[in-house]
Amino acid sequence: MNFVYVALGGALGAVARYAISLIPVKSQFPVLTLITNILGAILIGFIVGITDKKGDTSPNTVLFWKTGVCGGFTTFSTFSLEAYKLFENKAYALGGVYVALSVCCCIIGVFLGKKLAAAMG
Repeated sequence: MNFVYVALGGALGAVARYAISLIPVKSQFPVLTLITNILGAILIGFIVGITDKKGDTSPNTVLFWKTGVCGGFTTFSTFSLEAYKLFENKAYALGGVYVALSVCCCIIGVFLGKKLAAAMG
């Protein structure tokens, strides 16, 4: 049954990621993946913050949201490929900025998500 919760959450996360990818942006910089990763970091921070605070959250709920939705939504593999392509195309500065922003902003996103969860209760 755990696989069902993960699969349902994963489908929801993947659809949300696809919806973001449809936003028309003309840029060599992979801004939509960056935004998706930041939003995913905020979401997973929020989920962890809520479940840590409550302590009685169903394991199925955690599987659905954290493993399913966040796993289907975030795009680290796409981020890695896009960073590789920037470096491969000798866009070293752009690639470095992309990697640095992705890592730093997503760590901050987890912090913000946890703070948001704490502020709600």
